[in-house]
Amino acid sequence: MALKTFPKIILCLLLVSNWANGKDKESSLQYDVKEVVTGLNFPWSLAFISDNQFLVTERTGKLRHVVNFTLSKPITGLPEDIYVNGQGGLQDVVLHPNYAQNGWIYLSYSAGTDERNTLKVMRAKLENNHLVDSEVIFTVEPYRSTPVHYGARLAFMDDNSLLISSGDGFDYREDAQRKNNQMGKILRVLDTGETPTDNPYIGETEKNLSAAVYSIGHRNPQGLVYDLNRDLVFSNEHGPAGGDEINIIKRGDNYGWPIVTNGKDYSGAIITPFKKYQGMRQPLVDWTPSIAPSSLAMYNGVMFPQMRGDLLVSTLKSKEILWIQMQGNKVVDQQSFLSELGYRFRDIKVHPDGSLYVLVDNEQGKILRVTSKSG
Repeated sequence: MALKTFPKIILCLLLVSNWANGKDKESSLQYDVKEVVTGLNFPWSLAFISDNQFLVTERTGKLRHVVNFTLSKPITGLPEDIYVNGQGGLQDVVLHPNYAQNGWIYLSYSAGTDERNTLKVMRAKLENNHLVDSEVIFTVEPYRSTPVHYGARLAFMDDNSLLISSGDGFDYREDAQRKNNQMGKILRVLDTGETPTDNPYIGETEKNLSAAVYSIGHRNPQGLVYDLNRDLVFSNEHGPAGGDEINIIKRGDNYGWPIVTNGKDYSGAIITPFKKYQGMRQPLVDWTPSIAPSSLAMYNGVMFPQMRGDLLVSTLKSKEILWIQMQGNKVVDQQSFLSELGYRFRDIKVHPDGSLYVLVDNEQGKILRVTSKSG
């Protein structure tokens, strides 16, 4: 496989959002970009097993094992009910924090049919390019009949509980405010799929669907990360036409959708008159117009020391990676890079060596490795 290199010294321009002061700032960032894996069909997520191997999902229903940048044949043993349509298919992949000891791989995927589908989370182990000991540990309820807005990001917390982002299904946005419904939520379960005893809404609703709910009022959250150093959960989510957000997710909090948003309906219609509402949290960052934030990473590597403790956001619509600069829990600046490539970016992950791996969202998808020119 040929590796293409794109040496770059660019000016990173401040993107003005609702938190910014409206003045552009410039900052130089020097990096190289290599295409390290090609031949992927709409890659959605990747998880590093070691320095030289990782797993990558394709939304079209394939899981691949990559060793030394060589793409395996599709891994066998995936569920037969994966529903590939619209935004649905095989989505996130993460490893258990104790993967070296227990071997558990976690996957999210849409399952079902056009008339009845939902988001599921499963876990399995990998042996000889085949999944074994597979089990579905969580199924979002209720089912729906739309192939969009699944959320589908996974993130482990420091107690080994698992966070699941669940989208509102698009046609069901009012359900994001209903605790007896698991759509439009951040959910939290144990690594076995059982309900933690300290979740905020246990026993509050019929059938106890609220037991797994960690926070409410979300539209389509596709970025999710737990920051061990700050002991905080960060999420980003797609708004409608405008109103894309980064939020700090706290247990039992309400993030407003669809009662509060800075966005409008795609038709231009007003969704709500409220940009603030009592008891509902304001976003850390709002992007209006939309950028379509598709994933979120926390940078704690060594290759780009200027990024340590900051957030990285991949985008689909604005076709860039955003570097969200933090001081404590506050955003002080944001800068753009990789926009010169013109790609839709689905996911960004930080390699153990501190380089960045970026998934290009395309039928001829690929993985890019971004390294520092000084590193």
